[in-house]
Amino acid sequence: VQLVESGGGSVQAGGSLRLSCAASGYTDSRHCMGWFRQAPGKEREGVAAIDSDARTRYADSVKGRFTISKDNANYTMYLQMNSLKPEDTAMYYCAAVSRCLLPLMAALDYRYWGQGTQVTVS
Repeated sequence: VQLVESGGGSVQAGGSLRLSCAASGYTDSRHCMGWFRQAPGKEREGVAAIDSDARTRYADSVKGRFTISKDNANYTMYLQMNSLKPEDTAMYYCAAVSRCLLPLMAALDYRYWGQGTQVTVS
């Protein structure tokens, strides 16, 4: 499985960005995908997750501002980020795992990772 993120960049506080994660190599329809972020000197944290039935989970810090979605036909996951704050600045990673039943928010639960895309909010 390969995951490739895109859509990061620099934006002013209050602005928006849309991240994409293109997945390839899946053979299991029951999979979960998630977005994580890691700021310098901090641990990687779960931002949002989605399962095969499109159920979602969000970190409290992004609820109401971020929206995770998935295009099953193209195996692409998205993270729409609105009302961005400086504290959202981090490297954002997408992740995936097969055979999961519920959206997962812990990094240890994921097997496949992308290389990351930088989001900077000033």
